[in-house]
Amino acid sequence: MIEFLIFAILFLAFAIVNLYRLIKGPNAADRIVASDAADIMISCAMMLFSLYSGRGIYLDVSIISAMLGIINTMLVGRYLDRGRWVKKHDSSENNN
Repeated sequence: MIEFLIFAILFLAFAIVNLYRLIKGPNAADRIVASDAADIMISCAMMLFSLYSGRGIYLDVSIISAMLGIINTMLVGRYLDRGRWVKKHDSSENNN
């Protein structure tokens, strides 16, 4: 059972190291990827801690955190890529 706790601590350490990329990222896409990776690592650490402690509340919080992280990544990605979602009219349609 102590292995779960060791791996949870390792996942948290990797998430903290990943925060460097979140702060120092050269562009917004790198920051989004770092944020998503940190969210996944923290969710995995919470799942392992849930198995270690035998309490299901950590598992629920982990699942909700992972779901919100995915939604966050999609929304920020769509915001950064907003130019592709705008419908552009052809000049041939305007001439008719």
